[in-house]
Amino acid sequence: MKQNNPPMKRRFNGAVLKRLLKMLFGYYPVLLPVSIVCIVFSAITAAIPAIFLKEVTNAITAAVDNGVAWEIAKNDIIPKVLILVGFYVLSIIAVTLETQLMAGITQSFLSKMRKTLFEGMQDLPVKYFDTHKHGDIMSHYTNDIDTLRQLVGQSIPTLIRAGVIVLSVFFIMLYYSLYLTLILLLGVVLMIFVTKIFGGNSAHFFVRLQQSVGKLEGFAQEMMNGQKVVKVFCHEDASKQDFDRINQALFENAYRANACANMLGPIIMNIGNVLYVILAMVGCLFLVSGVANPGIQSLFVGVAAIDAGIIVSFLSMAKQFTGNINQVSQQINSIVMAMAGAERVFSLMDAEPEADEGYVTLVDAEILPDGTIRESDHHTGEWAWKHPHGDGTVTYQHLMGDVRMTEVDFAYEEGKNVLHDVSVFAEPGQKVAFVGATGAGKTTITNLINRFYDIADGKIRYDGININKIKKSDLRRSLGIVLQETNLFTGTVMDNIRYGKLNATDEECEAAARLAGAHDFITRLPNGYNTELTNNGANLSQGQRQLIAIARAAVADPPVMILDEATSSIDTRTEAIVQKGMDALMKGRTVFVIAHRLSTVRNSDVIMVLDHGRIIERGNHEQLIAQKGQYYQLYTGAFELE
Repeated sequence: MKQNNPPMKRRFNGAVLKRLLKMLFGYYPVLLPVSIVCIVFSAITAAIPAIFLKEVTNAITAAVDNGVAWEIAKNDIIPKVLILVGFYVLSIIAVTLETQLMAGITQSFLSKMRKTLFEGMQDLPVKYFDTHKHGDIMSHYTNDIDTLRQLVGQSIPTLIRAGVIVLSVFFIMLYYSLYLTLILLLGVVLMIFVTKIFGGNSAHFFVRLQQSVGKLEGFAQEMMNGQKVVKVFCHEDASKQDFDRINQALFENAYRANACANMLGPIIMNIGNVLYVILAMVGCLFLVSGVANPGIQSLFVGVAAIDAGIIVSFLSMAKQFTGNINQVSQQINSIVMAMAGAERVFSLMDAEPEADEGYVTLVDAEILPDGTIRESDHHTGEWAWKHPHGDGTVTYQHLMGDVRMTEVDFAYEEGKNVLHDVSVFAEPGQKVAFVGATGAGKTTITNLINRFYDIADGKIRYDGININKIKKSDLRRSLGIVLQETNLFTGTVMDNIRYGKLNATDEECEAAARLAGAHDFITRLPNGYNTELTNNGANLSQGQRQLIAIARAAVADPPVMILDEATSSIDTRTEAIVQKGMDALMKGRTVFVIAHRLSTVRNSDVIMVLDHGRIIERGNHEQLIAQKGQYYQLYTGAFELE
C-alpha cells in the first residue's frame, strides 16, 4: 500500500547538534573535557608508532644489508621497539580511561534527558495530550532517547578519535612522501564521493524511520488499550490490516535506510584495500627505480630516494587513514538517526507549557471571632484566597465555593464554538446538574472551571475572583473531580486513595473509602488496603475502580466537587449504596454533576439542560417537570439521550 510520508526534513540540523553539545558540556564541564583529552591522547599515541615502525624497519634492513650481528644491531633496534610498545601501552590506558568515563557520561546524560523531558511534560496543558498520540509521546522516552546513547557513547568519541588520527597520520605521511600522499588523497576523494551518495540517500530514510517507529508504537498502544472493543466488534482483521500498513511503511523506510548504510562500509573498506595495493605497487616501483621522494622532510634533509622503512610505515599509516575514514562513514547514519531523535525529543521539550498568569493563592486560614481572616501555618480545615494587590497590600477571601460563569463562549478549534453564551451560577453548598445529549457541552463546562482550557469570551469567577487571577495549581487544589474514565496507578489501594491527598493518614483514607462505599469490597481483597493494583486496576471491576476514584476525591475534602458521570459504571444496587456516601460527600459543598441517569440528579438544586452548547432549560426537578420541556421528555422516556 502506498505510504503518505511527511514532508522531507533537513538531512542534518546543525542547531540540534549544537544544542546537544551545549547540554553535554553544561552537565559535565569537567568530565567531558577530560574524556576528550583522553580520546585525543589515545589517537595521537595510535598514530605516532608509525614513525618508530619506519625507524625499526630501517634499522633491521641496515643490519641485514651490512651483515651486522644481532648482538650489535639489537642495541639500536630494541630501544625503538620498546618505545613503540610503550606508546601502545599508553594508548591502551588512555582508551580504557576514556571508555569508562564516556560510559558513565552517556548513561547519566540519558537519565538527565529523560528527567528533563518528564518534568517538562508535567507542565504541558491537557490540550497537548488530547492532540498527540500517547504511544508517539512514549517513543520519545524510548526509541528517540536511545538514539542519543549511540551518538554520545560511540559516534562523538569515534569522530574525535578518527579526526585526530587522520590529521596526525596525514601530516606524517606528507612528511615522508608527497607522491604517495597525493595518491592516497585521490582515493580519499573517491571515498568521500561514495559516502556522500550512499550516506545522503540513507539519511532521510533514517529520519522517516524515527517517525515510523513513533507511529507504530502509538498504534500498538491504542490497540492494546482498546483490545476489548476490537474483539467485541470483530475488528481483528481490520486492525491487522492497519498494523500491516504501518509496519510495511516502517519496513520500507528501515530497509532503504539500512540498505544504503550497509553497502557503504564494505565499499569504503574495499576502496581502502585497492588503495593499499596501489600504494604498495607504486612504493615498490619507486624503491626499485630509485625515484626521488620529495616530502616535508626534504626541506630539512634534502630530496632522497624512497626506502623500505618509508614504504612499510606508509602502508601502515594508509591502513589507519582509510580505516578511520571508514569508521567515520559508519557513524554518519547513527548521527542522522540521533539528530532525528533529538529533534523529536526537543520538540517535546520545547512544547509550549501551560500558561499561568495567576497570582492569587490558596492558604490555610483561621477565622477570628470578629470575622477577620488570618493566614495560618498549619492545617485548620478552613481555606482562604490570598490576594496580593499592586499597592503591596494583601487581602484574604474566605473560600466558599461560589462559582459563576457569565456569558461564556468556547471553542476547541477556532471558529467552531461548542459553548454559546453559557451562564451558570452555583452558590456555596448548591448541587448543580448538567444533562443533555453527548456533545452538548456538559464536560466542557467542567473543563473550563478547572482551567484545563481557557474561555474565548465571558467571565468565570470563583468566590468573586476571576479564575484567570488564581494560580492553576491552587485552583485545582480547591476542586475535587471524579471522571467517567477512571485512572488507577501502579501501587496499593491505599496509595491510590491517598493520591487525592498525599499527606493523608491511613485512617483518613479508610474513612474516605467508607464514605464512598468502597470499604466493604476493599476488605475482601487478598491484602485489603495493601492489595497491589497494576495495569490500571485490571484485577478490579469497573464499578470497584470507580468507587476507589470516588474515595480518592473524598480524602481530598475539597469545597467544590465535579462528578462527571461518577456513577456511570456502577450497577443500580451499588449505586444505592454509593448514593448515600455521595450525599454525605456533597453535603456543604458546591457540586457540579454530569449524569445520564436522571435519578442521580433529581435532588439537585438546579438542573440545566444543554443542547448543542446552549442552556435551553434550567430549574429544579419539579420546575422542569412542570414546564414539560425536553427534561420532562427525558425523564418520562419520551426522549432518549444519545
